[in-house]
Amino acid sequence: MVPRAAEDPAEILCALPERWHEQFLSEYHTALDAAHEVWRFQQLRELLHLWRLHAAAVSHPDFDRAEQAVRHGRREELVSMDDAFPGWADPR
Repeated sequence: MVPRAAEDPAEILCALPERWHEQFLSEYHTALDAAHEVWRFQQLRELLHLWRLHAAAVSHPDFDRAEQAVRHGRREELVSMDDAFPGWADPR
C-alpha cells in the first residue's frame, strides 16, 4: 500500500525539482477545481499518483543522463521501470 503522505501535493512539490513546480501546480489546481464534481474526484487522485511517480523519476540523480540517452537513441543506457522502481505498478 502506498503511504498517504506520498501522494500529498505538498510532499510531491517538495520532491520535484523546481523546474517542474509550475506545471505540477497548474495541473493540480485544474484537477482540484474539477474535483468539486464528485465523479471527477478520482481524476485528482490519479493525477497525484502520476505526479508522485514523476517526482520520483525526475528527482533521481541519473534522470538527466537517462533523458539524454533517450533523446540520442542510446537505449542500452536505460533501465526498465520495474528495475528502477520495484513495485511501481502494484495496486494500492
